[in-house]
Amino acid sequence: MELLAVSLGAYYGDFTAAAASENLTASQGKTLTVLRRGPVAMRTLARVLSCDASNVTGIINRLEKRNLVRREASPSDRRVTRLVITPEGERVTDAIRAKMRTTQDGLNSLSDQDRDHLRALLERVFASRPS
Repeated sequence: MELLAVSLGAYYGDFTAAAASENLTASQGKTLTVLRRGPVAMRTLARVLSCDASNVTGIINRLEKRNLVRREASPSDRRVTRLVITPEGERVTDAIRAKMRTTQDGLNSLSDQDRDHLRALLERVFASRPS
């Protein structure tokens, strides 16, 4: 548990610094990474970020002003607002990942087989986590 905590702390620090270099908070950067997987309803994003829906509104307002995300009505339920990453949001997400040198250098020190094994282990550890 301790090593996992240290690892996650190092990753979070690396991610936070990379997001800040793009003039984003860690929460804004995390929002972009979540949206990179596909459109998400506001309520779902609040659950994934473990925060109140009112906080998500503020995060999205700031990202929307920078043309990093957009709101759209859900095709299946027009009452539901979905959040979609824009091409500029994807570019910024790529820039954040590229600047995460500590994390990248650590992962690059592993063989392809070790990275595959680590991925499989992490998927097993967090398999029951809601997406």
